[in-house]
Amino acid sequence: MMKNFNIVPSLLLSAILMGCSGANTTSEQPVVSEQSDVVSAKAQLLAPWEGPYQGVPAFDKVNYVGLDAAFDEAMALHLAEIETIAQNPAPATFENTVVAMEKAGKPLRRLYTYYGIWRSNMSSKEFREISKNLGPKLSAYGSKINQNEALFKRIQTVYEGEEFKTLNAEQQRLTWLTYNGFAHYGATLSAEKKKRYADINQELSVLHTQFANNVLADEENYVVFFSEEQTGGLPQSYLAAASKAAEQRGKPGMYAVTNTRSSMSPFLTYSTERALREQVWNNYYNRGDNGDEFDNNENIAKILQLRHERVQLLGYENYASWRLQDRMAKTPENAMKLMTTVWPYAIKRVEEEVEDMAVLAEKLDGLDKIEPWDYRYYSEKVRKEKYDLDSNEVKQYLELDNLREAMFYVAGRLFDFSFKEVSDGSVPVFHPDVRVWEVTRKSTGENVGLWYLDPFARQGKRSGAWATSYRSHTTFEGKTNVLSSNNSNFVKGVDGQPTLISWDDAETYFHEFGHSLHALSSNVTYPSLNGGVRDYTEFQSQLLERWLTTDEVIDNYLVHYKTGEPMPAELIAKIKAAANFNQGFKTTEYLASALVDMKFHMTDPKGINADKFEYVTLTKLHMPTELVMRHRSPHFGHIFSGEGYAAAYYGYMWADVLTSDAAQAFEQAPGGYYDEDVAKKLVEHLFSVRNAVDPADAYRAFRGRDAQVEALLKDRGFIE
Repeated sequence: MMKNFNIVPSLLLSAILMGCSGANTTSEQPVVSEQSDVVSAKAQLLAPWEGPYQGVPAFDKVNYVGLDAAFDEAMALHLAEIETIAQNPAPATFENTVVAMEKAGKPLRRLYTYYGIWRSNMSSKEFREISKNLGPKLSAYGSKINQNEALFKRIQTVYEGEEFKTLNAEQQRLTWLTYNGFAHYGATLSAEKKKRYADINQELSVLHTQFANNVLADEENYVVFFSEEQTGGLPQSYLAAASKAAEQRGKPGMYAVTNTRSSMSPFLTYSTERALREQVWNNYYNRGDNGDEFDNNENIAKILQLRHERVQLLGYENYASWRLQDRMAKTPENAMKLMTTVWPYAIKRVEEEVEDMAVLAEKLDGLDKIEPWDYRYYSEKVRKEKYDLDSNEVKQYLELDNLREAMFYVAGRLFDFSFKEVSDGSVPVFHPDVRVWEVTRKSTGENVGLWYLDPFARQGKRSGAWATSYRSHTTFEGKTNVLSSNNSNFVKGVDGQPTLISWDDAETYFHEFGHSLHALSSNVTYPSLNGGVRDYTEFQSQLLERWLTTDEVIDNYLVHYKTGEPMPAELIAKIKAAANFNQGFKTTEYLASALVDMKFHMTDPKGINADKFEYVTLTKLHMPTELVMRHRSPHFGHIFSGEGYAAAYYGYMWADVLTSDAAQAFEQAPGGYYDEDVAKKLVEHLFSVRNAVDPADAYRAFRGRDAQVEALLKDRGFIE
């Protein structure tokens, strides 16, 4: 998942409420109340970045004591800059209006980096208390910009004036994006409606933050401890990490399953303890749905009702129609058409997978029904029987450092990038686990930027994997380099032992690196053009997953963590033969979430009950009972802890179609996945332009036509 936030006023609120990435050296900092400490901390948070590589975040110096005051000052500074632009007596031009807005807000942009780290990578109860108070302030600030009539009139003048015709294509797109962003977020409303719009944003800011905090609380509060006698089936690498997790939680001699996907999924895959599997499954899939102080059902109802009311102020029938108007899909109906085309194939495949599992479950354990907490376990049994493929055996060849070097190799071949670790302490980091590499162009030695890696799970770090940028490429005020970051939740090897991960996790590792390559490849002029539309920006990263299975990567980097021997040919053959194994489960759990998301936002939510709505929607879709949504509604942070993926979770599948179609271009090329001509077109048309070109036009420039859904169905083995 990519997070890359620039100060585009119309998008500012949703960006900060989703979270980004930023900084610190400890997740439990003492809150100091002395005014001098607050002033000093505030000044450090707002200070320009110093040091090498055009300046880097001062992760070793900042703390959140002055965060609230820093936001007050940064917002005030930005509002003053905006007001100067709005009240400029000179006629509105592209330079004194649109470009001036691009230049504004630098202290606030830097502050978001730190805030995002504390929110996503280094959270604590103290920080979450501070963040609760920030939401309404940020909402009010965003509304002051979005509803500044004088500013919008100047933007409108540039967009509708004669000068627009003389601008180059990139400048025209920036102007359109700026104008459309303001119109999209209420700039054309009457004064009365503007006030209600702003009030709704205030309420939503609180609810989004509360939703996210509730999920994190359930992730921290629910842990399953088990004894030596209950370790059956679990690999030693998992047990070592689970032992350490238990010790950290005051249970030495025990083992702990934490309430995160990286801990839950392997336990459900390998543990022979069915009762424990059920408990772990319930803990994970009931996050935010336990009927206690952290229950999110009421928050969901309020969020949906407020979103619906807000878009009705703008004249839209529902939230989904408003959200998709500037996406590749354009309408919710188009998005639904894609999903409902794939859905029957996915659930049919689930039926086949369950039939295979049921035979083994009856034979091995006398079970007559596969429950959701059984799916991963018996699926793994089927995998071993059908393909003689043991996931734990595969992990022995998936060592984290080797995979990182494989990603660097791919980046060198396709993107002309070279990576050299910065280990002299000149670049501060927010945690000892974080490492940094300088990125240069292999052909010229030119500095491209830095790449930060925060790979391991820990308390206070939200689950999942994501990418973010602390600074993006621009040239309009002199060329800036890129500070990009990847963040994961791998279970760290104990006592210096190598970290071994699953094949799925290896794909995710490549996926998130694709987001970083997208940022590092940028060749745009203005900050706002480093953004993108949600049903397109996942495409580039999903495409990069394909290079994990190339011969060059397998032969040189997928080596046994002890012996250094390459992965045997027979094991490689098994992996490729099993490439579409469990595709029913993967596609269905994802599509269920995407369909429920879209249905939530196409419905009048008056009196809605989230749990009931989820159940009824999935029942109508004939959802198989042996599995659930990938993200159940009460912990579906993509759509309820912010608005970045709301009515847009379908975007992963839209991007999947692009991915499958683009992969065919490489497969059909003389040089395969390392074909120089196709790679050049890939970087030129699909990575470097970011959002400076309409995504549909960019894809056609690369492929010569639109993408075709049949490529996806073939890729997943649903059709021949």
